[in-house]
Amino acid sequence: MSIIQRNNVHISGHGKRIIVLAHGFGCDQTMWRYFVPSFQDDYRTVLFDHVGSGSSDLAAYNVDKYDSLDGYADDLIEIIREVADEPVVFVGHSVSAMIGLVAGLKAPQLFAAQVMVGPSPCYVNDGDYIGGFTRDDMDDLLHTLESNYLGWSSTMAPAIMGTPEQPELGIELTNSFCRTDPEIAQQFARVTFLSDHRALLPRSTAPTLILQCSDDIIAPQAVGEYMHRVMPRSTLHVIENVGHCPHLSSPSASSAAVSAFLEPLSL
Repeated sequence: MSIIQRNNVHISGHGKRIIVLAHGFGCDQTMWRYFVPSFQDDYRTVLFDHVGSGSSDLAAYNVDKYDSLDGYADDLIEIIREVADEPVVFVGHSVSAMIGLVAGLKAPQLFAAQVMVGPSPCYVNDGDYIGGFTRDDMDDLLHTLESNYLGWSSTMAPAIMGTPEQPELGIELTNSFCRTDPEIAQQFARVTFLSDHRALLPRSTAPTLILQCSDDIIAPQAVGEYMHRVMPRSTLHVIENVGHCPHLSSPSASSAAVSAFLEPLSL
């Protein structure tokens, strides 16, 4: 099984530069469809599905490999080496922002810049750090997810999307969650929500845009402010948007923020 087949990689666009986009938990590459057109003229865009998600090769899923974000980061490094001859711009949504962080520390020469959409290095409150969830809240969330995944998906997905005026987006995210194998989703959820990558943030060397929504139940604004304080070469941009998926619910504002970030870098 090739890397291209394993991760269902699709390449489009007309530019010489490459931008790689990675989806978040319970999603797949179709979530970028409103965002990608803004970059098609200037970049070759690379979309893929994490193993266990979307149309990836489910036979490639390995419980031990994907028991931390390192396994996903290793896949990302392999994808970039397969499709690019020079450093890329990487755009990661939610947990993929941290996958990009881990990959960037493993192979910094592959990354010209990183864009983190709704990122969080740690979802659980810890002393002065506000991650958005108490440990009890997180334990309850994961227990519900593991005991009734479909019910959890139908309840949480609309809240995560946060667009009552666009109910079709909440339905789409619900359906995406429900298409994911429950056992894989449960492991990915624990890897995502119980990880703590705060110690890695100061080690990042790539120019990084932290793109956040003004009202996000998964990654509150305090998280972005914390990341900006501790990450060298970081820029924080907050868009007025409710929800955790601005590339779907506010694609124009999201793509404009990314374009403005990349322009002075001449990437």
